[in-house]
Amino acid sequence: MTSLGLFLVLAAAVCHATWNYFVKRINGGPELIWLFSVLSIIILFPVAIGIVIVEKPAFGIAQLAFIAGSAMLHLGYFLLLQTGYCKGDLSLVYPTARATGPVLSTSFAILFLGETVTPLMAAGAAIVIFGVLMLTGGIRRRADNLSASLLFGLGAGFLIGSYTAWDAYAVSALLVPPLLLDYVSSVGRAVLLAPVATAIARLSAGIGANIEAALS
Repeated sequence: MTSLGLFLVLAAAVCHATWNYFVKRINGGPELIWLFSVLSIIILFPVAIGIVIVEKPAFGIAQLAFIAGSAMLHLGYFLLLQTGYCKGDLSLVYPTARATGPVLSTSFAILFLGETVTPLMAAGAAIVIFGVLMLTGGIRRRADNLSASLLFGLGAGFLIGSYTAWDAYAVSALLVPPLLLDYVSSVGRAVLLAPVATAIARLSAGIGANIEAALS
């Protein structure tokens, strides 16, 4: 790996960890997922149109089915992760999810995509599991917080592994452009969560009107 490549990977890791920290601090729900999905749609719209014009991807039943499945898996992941942040500790939920996700995605790739495991891959998986154990503090942590955090972390990690293998097949075998796959997934999340976002907006507007009436 070149120095530039290493820098980009580390920068991406910092951005990802920072994003998760802010999600924990905001303590949001479905409306937050809807908001950043809509922002992604707006920001990436010119790029998505450019890919459609230049690459002219073909979308059959299989491609559309995998795109829909990807949207559902990512939506489930975001909802479960945010719930985990509300119920558990960021220092446990995040590393557990992000460590078990790659292990599970590798396992799914072996089981469903026909990939083979090498001794180096097996050693890497063992190191990841050991690292998660060290991050959780073993049995010395409080049992209640530890249990909730680990359960949500493992659930989110399962969805990470699932959508990683799912998206890999969609991109490599079905030739769906990666950015279009993510873009349509954002569209799906925005559509599915629109009723929830609308209800929360109306509730907030009603509360604001009542407060304004009480103060006037």
